[in-house]
Amino acid sequence: MIKHILPVANVYAYCLLKNHFHFLIGIKEKEGLPNKYKEKPYLAFSNFFNAYTKSINKMYSRTGSLFQEHLKRKRVENESYLIQLIAYIHLNPVKHEFTSDYKKYKYSSFQSYVSGKKSNLDREFIFNYINPEDFEYWHDEKRIESEELLNFLMGSE
Repeated sequence: MIKHILPVANVYAYCLLKNHFHFLIGIKEKEGLPNKYKEKPYLAFSNFFNAYTKSINKMYSRTGSLFQEHLKRKRVENESYLIQLIAYIHLNPVKHEFTSDYKKYKYSSFQSYVSGKKSNLDREFIFNYINPEDFEYWHDEKRIESEELLNFLMGSE
């Protein structure tokens, strides 16, 4: 991530799960990109996934493709969608039943936001939209809203 992604993108949130992952990133302006990526910044992502695949293949003495499907990506067009994605990403381990407490899930960026420790995340960008003091409360509210919606859709109380 540090070698391949950070030179071309700001990372706002992530969550790594057993069978998929989520990254919320913003591609840097062309002037801020390393020369080798100025025309094709997407090559950094290709290099990242190739390096990851090679590492996993070497570690587990395997060969071939690691990813079954191509990446899915969505453009974030407005602030509302941006902040909804932060909660969606951090709450994803609960949604997929990898944990019952998103706050303790160690493979997401949530802890980086609430700890204040040095991080490669661009927390300040997100804190322009979500007050740092309300960050945890805001996630809890989004979790409750999604549970209520699910219960309504499934017909339970």
